[in-house]
Amino acid sequence: MFVFQYQMSFLKAEWRKLILVNYVVDPKILEPYIPNDTQLDLWQDKCYVSLVGFMFQNTKLLGVKVPGHVNFEEVNLRFYVKRKVGNEWRRGVVFIKELVPKWALSFVANTVYGESYETVPMSHEWKRSGDVMEISYGWKKDSWDQFLKVTANAHAIPIEFGSEAEFITEHYWGYARQSATKTNEYEVTHPKWDQYAVNDYELAVDFKLNYGDEFEFMNSLKPESVLLAEGSEITVESKKGLR
Repeated sequence: MFVFQYQMSFLKAEWRKLILVNYVVDPKILEPYIPNDTQLDLWQDKCYVSLVGFMFQNTKLLGVKVPGHVNFEEVNLRFYVKRKVGNEWRRGVVFIKELVPKWALSFVANTVYGESYETVPMSHEWKRSGDVMEISYGWKKDSWDQFLKVTANAHAIPIEFGSEAEFITEHYWGYARQSATKTNEYEVTHPKWDQYAVNDYELAVDFKLNYGDEFEFMNSLKPESVLLAEGSEITVESKKGLR
């Protein structure tokens, strides 16, 4: 007898207009955050940390749009890992912290996925004038205004195979450290993204204030690159615990 099984994605949404500010750091900085059974994923022997701001749009949790939680901003600080499963490398991200404007989002992510979410007042602005776009995401931390902003060409272009931009955007798994021996793993699905050529950028981010003393050094660190990706529809699948 044939049995059809349908598994609903935990979350469906669109991620749009992603600003990705990328830094090269000493891998030792990240050692306390690396989940068990994963290892750092490097690009050309460089260890990257990215500050990422974007919009969630048309968000559905278990197929349902929750009023007041459909469209909202997120800013996160993340780094890149990989995990060997058989002959396959699963390339994923680990979040240091994710900022969102709704308390319920933080509650679900922290309790269900073991992530490190924080609720703060947030805003965004998308402007286009002719062939130029200005995209910005802002938030308030302890009464201090923080923001990241880019000016970019308004015409999307493909992300090149083998490029730094492909490395940054092509990670399809999420990993969260639960303890020294336990890791949560979940799959994130989306098609390959296009990007926009960034002409200029501006940052006002206190890394110590937002992410703790161990990231204060990033206040004086110049980004290796700044990207703007269009994004797409995405899904976040149910988590699995690894031991």
